Amino acid sequence: MQESSRYAVGLDIGTSYVRAVVGHLDGTDQKPTIIGVSSEPNNGMRKGTVVNLVNTAQAVDKALEAAERMSGHQINEATISVNGNHVVGMSSQGVIAVGHEIAEDDLLRVEEAATVVQLPANREILEVTPRSYQLDGQENIKDPIGMTGVRLEVDAHVITALGPHLKNLAKVCEMTETHVNQRVLAGLAASRAVVTEQQTENGVVVIDLGGTTTNVVVFEEGDLQHVAVLPVGSVNVTNDLAIGLKTDLDIAEKVKIDHAVAVPTAHKNNSKKAVVKADKVTHEFELEEIDMIVDARLEEIFELVQKELHSIGRASKLPGGVVLTGGGALMPGIEEYAKQALQLSARVGKPSGFGGMADQIDSPAYAAAVGLMLLDLQGGASASQQGGGKSGKGSGIGDNLGSLTGKITGIFGKFRS
Repeated sequence: MQESSRYAVGLDIGTSYVRAVVGHLDGTDQKPTIIGVSSEPNNGMRKGTVVNLVNTAQAVDKALEAAERMSGHQINEATISVNGNHVVGMSSQGVIAVGHEIAEDDLLRVEEAATVVQLPANREILEVTPRSYQLDGQENIKDPIGMTGVRLEVDAHVITALGPHLKNLAKVCEMTETHVNQRVLAGLAASRAVVTEQQTENGVVVIDLGGTTTNVVVFEEGDLQHVAVLPVGSVNVTNDLAIGLKTDLDIAEKVKIDHAVAVPTAHKNNSKKAVVKADKVTHEFELEEIDMIVDARLEEIFELVQKELHSIGRASKLPGGVVLTGGGALMPGIEEYAKQALQLSARVGKPSGFGGMADQIDSPAYAAAVGLMLLDLQGGASASQQGGGKSGKGSGIGDNLGSLTGKITGIFGKFRS
């Protein structure tokens, strides 16, 4: 009997934009078909954390509503992104006694043992990623299932985040009546969409250049090695241009989009002036001055990235190179800049290989949303048929956000009918 149709939704709740991607799998295709894509401005967050519940919920609601109209599928649940420099990664070990053939339950037990770490009261574990296992002294085991031993150990990477920020995200989703299946760091989600298995085996760093944050995710030998969230992003370039050029923020944003380049050779014309029109007024700026301002900010961002790589001894030592995602990766010449700054090969990562509306996600800005959609599908997305009515909150995995019992919808008003 053919597998029933399944839908998966990735919801990237970013500081500048909320992006939603809806995928559909009919049981015959290896990859889902993209049936819904949307992007809405968000002014309710700062540096990846919620500062205004209503504004963020409205942005999420508009993004989901647009994705629903495009896909014809009513969205009740999604996998969402988590961001902000409050997210921290750490190494941890877990040990259990077995004395029999290793089964799936044993892996879950030893991973749970790895989560028994000293954490502040306001910090929660977001994700636990096993790197390798050790069975009775035998090291570097990737999959111990079926093996026999007495003492099973795991070397894991544990990602933690501040609980209040996670609860605020939960409230936003409750206000829009969206059940959270999983919570995933934005950089990890982007990696899922644009990094190959060979790259993760050889060693690769994914740099997700967002509006006000930059995610740094390092893989090697097929395992997650390091994560970090830097409190700078492409919005800082806009702010620098507004200050340096002595102009308004909206004009500075136009200058960034139309004329900013990572390396001056990326300029396609020989003009020395950048011309921007706003409110029937023409503004002219020196390209040389724009280049200096942009270069100064990019230098700071990539120095921070290099510092993270130095901290784990992987600076200039990742054969898989650099993969750039996020809206900041749209800047012309960014690959060449990353190549020079980090002394590694570099490319811009764009989601590819999908059917349907694949052309609408052919951008590094959609990498995180697409990765979230893939993880939502992998984690068991809704199997309801297209056009079905609301069926409650469904059952999702990894939903530590579901413990909030207060109906925020009743306080702030119902957003979607």
